Amino acid sequence: MGEMKTIVISLGGSVLVPSLESNNIAAYAEMLVRLAERFRVFIVVGGGGEARRYIAAARSLTIDEATSDEIGILVTRLNAAMLIAALGRAAYPAVPASHYEALEAATAGRIVVMGGVTPGQTTDAVSAVLAERAGADLLINATSVDGIYSADPRKFSGAQKLDRLSPEELLAIVQGGRMDAGANNVIDLVAAKIVQRNTIPLLVIDGKHPETIAAALLDGVFAGTLVSRTPEPVLPLE
Repeated sequence: MGEMKTIVISLGGSVLVPSLESNNIAAYAEMLVRLAERFRVFIVVGGGGEARRYIAAARSLTIDEATSDEIGILVTRLNAAMLIAALGRAAYPAVPASHYEALEAATAGRIVVMGGVTPGQTTDAVSAVLAERAGADLLINATSVDGIYSADPRKFSGAQKLDRLSPEELLAIVQGGRMDAGANNVIDLVAAKIVQRNTIPLLVIDGKHPETIAAALLDGVFAGTLVSRTPEPVLPLE
C-alpha cells in the first residue's frame, strides 16, 4: 500500500454549526473517522451563524473590524474544539493556532482540526495555505451551496452552475467579493489566488450531508464544482 494521500477540508461553520442547537457535529465526526482510515485529514472549521452573531454584537459596540475578526476567530476555534471532542481519540486533542502547529500536530497521525488564524483572512484562505504547506492532494470546500455559479444564485435567477473550472476562471468569478469580518462568499479571493498559484485541485461541494464528501473521495460521485489545471479525473482519490 502506498503513502496516504492528504486532504484538507474547509468546513463551513454554517454547515457544521448552523446553530448550536441544530449542529451537524456527530454526523461529521462519524464520516471523518472513516476517511482518516484512508487519508491524512486536516479540517479547518469556519464560524458560521454563531460567529456572525458575535461579530454583529462587536460592531454594535463600535469595535473595529480587526478586533471583530479576532472575536470571530475565537468562535471558529470553539467550533473546532467541539468537533475534536466529538472525534475523541481519532483527533489531535488541541486546536492549532497556526499552520506550523497544524503541521506539527499531523505528525501524531490523527485528524487535525483548526479554526481561523489571522484577522482579515477567512477560514477558506487558512485552508488553502494549509493545503499548500501540507502538500495536499486535494482541497475540499464543504459549503452551504452545491458548487460555484457564474453569479450569486441567491440574487440572479439566471446564474449557471459550473461543473469544472480552471483556477483562472475561478479567480475571475470571485474577484470583487467582500472582505470584511464575517464575509460569506462561496470562496474568498485570497483562497482563489492561492489555488491559482499551486497545482492542488479544489472541490467545492454541498457539505450539508457529510456523506457527499465521502462519496466524492471514495467513489468519485459528486455534484459540486471541480477546479483543476488538468482535464484528467481527480476523483476518486485513490
